[in-house]
Amino acid sequence: MKYFISIALLLSYLMSNSSFSQDTFPVLTGPYMGQKPPGRIAEPFAPGTISKEGWEIEGVFAPGMREFYYTTRGADSKKIIVIGFREHNNVWTKYLEFPRQGEITFSPDGQRMHMADGYKDRLDDGWSERQTLGPMFDREDWGIMRLSASEKETYVFDDYKSSDVLRISRFENGKRTQPQKMSANFNTGKWTAHPFIAPDESYLIWDSERPEGFGNSDLYISFRQTDGSWGPAINMGEDINSDKWDAYASVTPDGKFILFNRGIDDDGNVDIYWADAKIIEDLRTK
Repeated sequence: MKYFISIALLLSYLMSNSSFSQDTFPVLTGPYMGQKPPGRIAEPFAPGTISKEGWEIEGVFAPGMREFYYTTRGADSKKIIVIGFREHNNVWTKYLEFPRQGEITFSPDGQRMHMADGYKDRLDDGWSERQTLGPMFDREDWGIMRLSASEKETYVFDDYKSSDVLRISRFENGKRTQPQKMSANFNTGKWTAHPFIAPDESYLIWDSERPEGFGNSDLYISFRQTDGSWGPAINMGEDINSDKWDAYASVTPDGKFILFNRGIDDDGNVDIYWADAKIIEDLRTK
């Protein structure tokens, strides 16, 4: 059974239990949380507000571009929490905070918030309780961190308990297919994780640590070919990748920008970065 959480009740809860009150954040107005759009070279997202000293990861806009979510540590530096912002009358304010139970992604229609092997469904101005995807995904021998869904309800997800591989499951003839391990094109290198499949399934982005990379881990992309197969893994290049840990990529629902994480130092400082998504089309022609 799904339970609706009203905004009034949620705000009351947040006022008494929040790790980060609205006063923690400055007034943000305009598109993209009020940030100046970047060019091809990746830049910190909302520096000093979202990306700052500490651990901020998994920045993602919901379809419609009126909600933004990211993951961080609570004020006590112990709990891992997701913070959600919502835009109303051109002003962004914090409206939601909850413990992380899997990396946040969205179905292309914005009606489902995926959280690893679980999900929440949108209910008016709130979200349902977290539900499980069932025994096909909720397995003790699998360790799903991120699951990404396409418009055709294809699922691509990682599995850290099985040597860090990517798996894929399609929805065909009204039924969910058993997840299959993807090819060596994806599952190559020291480890592979955090996939993002384009809504139309035209490309897949993931991160991997490979000998030919720039550093700790890099973002790679593969394009769907005319015969339905996946093309070769392409390193997304020095405008996106660095000699540090680059991971957790997603593309904004309007298709204009790439959001991802970058490790800044060895003391656990991780920031959210973004760059112009035109690089995807440039790589497609190579």
